Amino acid sequence: MLEKIDQIMKELIFSFGYDKASEMFQSISSGKKLRSKLILKIAPLSDESLKLCAIVELIHSASLLHDDVIDESSTRRGKASVNATYGSKNAIMLGDILYSKGYYELTKFDSFICREISKAVSLLSIGELMDVELSKSFNTNKDKYINMIYNKTAVLIEASAKCGAFLAGLDTDKFAQYGKNLGLAFQIIDDVLDITQSSDTLGKPSLSDFKDGKTTLPYIYLYENLDENDKEILKSYFAKELDDSQISWIKSKFNEHNIVQKTINEAKNLAKEGILAIDEYKNDGLVAVMKNMVDREF
Repeated sequence: MLEKIDQIMKELIFSFGYDKASEMFQSISSGKKLRSKLILKIAPLSDESLKLCAIVELIHSASLLHDDVIDESSTRRGKASVNATYGSKNAIMLGDILYSKGYYELTKFDSFICREISKAVSLLSIGELMDVELSKSFNTNKDKYINMIYNKTAVLIEASAKCGAFLAGLDTDKFAQYGKNLGLAFQIIDDVLDITQSSDTLGKPSLSDFKDGKTTLPYIYLYENLDENDKEILKSYFAKELDDSQISWIKSKFNEHNIVQKTINEAKNLAKEGILAIDEYKNDGLVAVMKNMVDREF
């Protein structure tokens, strides 16, 4: 089914008949399609649900294109990013094409779906702005971080689950809660992997979040556990290229204060709450998606 979604996406972009846009679009690596998997585990398989998946994936891809320009990222999913290959201007315009095409195709759906997806994309853009603002200094406020990742990451996953439930005639609020928690847990786990995984596994340098000015949850927890001297040392490393000794210092402090496990536990608690929200539906597929995300090797 994921290949079918890729094909629908390709057809939507190729329908413009502009070779440059088609070429750039084909250079985008196909992702894991978490949002599509979510929709298809909730809604019946149909042309409508597959089309919705394609629209959501176009919108998600557009957000990543813009994100890579903002972050000046040279790689995405282990290969050269579109902005690195074609330039930032082209990457931004391709993102605009994907957004606008997605919105156009949304008009063919029920107004509930149009409303939920479009609202999510608006909040996603707010989340991008929040991320940029938080990156200007070392952030120690957990609530600000959670609010940012809700908007930037979780909100479109939440909307996907909610719209899948709408297509299936199920309780949209309960599935929205599942989707929200899945999205939050997903981003928190991603933050952990940036610390624990090798550069080869990540497809980008490890600890790149901190170098890029992102005070993710593990760093917020670490800061809370350090003495005043070590707090100043950690802040001095913020948004800088780190040498091996500095990286070693950070990782040793993570180990000393058991920060990685504390952060994983946060994601696991979110996962439990999300599963509980849809417990009455006994959807083993959704339970597996959530558990596979948090019950893994780190």
